[in-house]
Amino acid sequence: MKAVGLVVEYNPFHNGHLHHVIKAKEDSEADVVIAVMSGSFLQRGEPALVSKRVRAEMALQAGVDIVVELPYGYAVQTAPYFAEGAVRLLTALQCATLHFGSEEGDIDRFLQLNAFMKKNDHDYQQQIKAFLKKGYAYPRASAEAFAFLHEARTQLPLSEPNNILGYHYVQQIDAQASPMEPLTTLRIAANYHDEDMGEGTIASATSIRKALLHKKEVDHVLPASTARLLDYYKQTHGHVHFWENYYSYLKYQILTRTPAELEQIAECEEGLEYRLIETGLQATSFSDWLTRLKTKRYTKTRLQRLFVHLLTNTTKEEMATVRSNRENDYIRLLGMSETGKSYLNQYKKAFSLPVVTREAELRHYGVLASLDQRATACYWLTKPGALHSEAMKQEFQATPLFLKNS
Repeated sequence: MKAVGLVVEYNPFHNGHLHHVIKAKEDSEADVVIAVMSGSFLQRGEPALVSKRVRAEMALQAGVDIVVELPYGYAVQTAPYFAEGAVRLLTALQCATLHFGSEEGDIDRFLQLNAFMKKNDHDYQQQIKAFLKKGYAYPRASAEAFAFLHEARTQLPLSEPNNILGYHYVQQIDAQASPMEPLTTLRIAANYHDEDMGEGTIASATSIRKALLHKKEVDHVLPASTARLLDYYKQTHGHVHFWENYYSYLKYQILTRTPAELEQIAECEEGLEYRLIETGLQATSFSDWLTRLKTKRYTKTRLQRLFVHLLTNTTKEEMATVRSNRENDYIRLLGMSETGKSYLNQYKKAFSLPVVTREAELRHYGVLASLDQRATACYWLTKPGALHSEAMKQEFQATPLFLKNS
């Protein structure tokens, strides 16, 4: 059986994702689709709209065969580390190809860019440092440094979000000497940052989340199974998860910690601990706090990741341990179809990482796993009292989802 790997967040799973699943299977001629999916918190520093278990079910209902979780220590990170973790897991799962959507749509451009960047890496890193000293935020410093390089204008531009991630997937496949073949397809109908859904049946996840925040109709851009699961989640949990749901917990953190303690939190750099306290005491909501905290040097995404680490009490030391120690990596299985189960039975012994099927088993896997457990616990803080305990009980005892083939 041949497997194609996808790197996803499915926040939520929409018609564009469905197109990608179908296209990935066709392009790779794969028998099995494996998705490595961010867990409770996402790469751009946001809580997932609905739980990882429900998002995994959305994926399985739409044709994905295996869903595994990208651990927090990789998921809530910059693009290079995010890609590193995803490629590591898909390689361990014996995927023949990694398929991603991009604004470019031509894999040769990514391969050429990777060769170009390997050749010019020293100059590139020096220019990044120079632009950071000028006060630029890291994404802009990277883009300016890239443009500064000789012949960079002939390369794939690193200005679009999916091109950036795609480049890092290709770079990590090369760096890890993974046997996976990278493939890409052109994103259609909607751009990543589009905030308005428009009239069509495909819209960006950003615009869908914005519509949900304002309680607008979104069913026309979702597969029927996603719409059904999303409605059920809202009925049973009372809400989907947005940052405002966690505002009081974040404020508690700055009210009870000293600047020295806050400075130990991951991504809290260059005096941000003092700005966190000052702006947090003035803010009246999460969005207000983020607006007050934002500067030219720190992007919204960077600050949101800081807020995630603040909520989960993730320290610089813990993140450094994750980056330096790969011995405790694991495959956290969230769900599978019948086809996926057959693949696991056939290839599990060949996997280079152990498969974990229950949250409770994570206690054996060091810092990377303890971060996942804390993130899961903090995600459910929006559930009061006994409901929080029940949610945690289900998380720690639940077995992977299993969807029979229709």
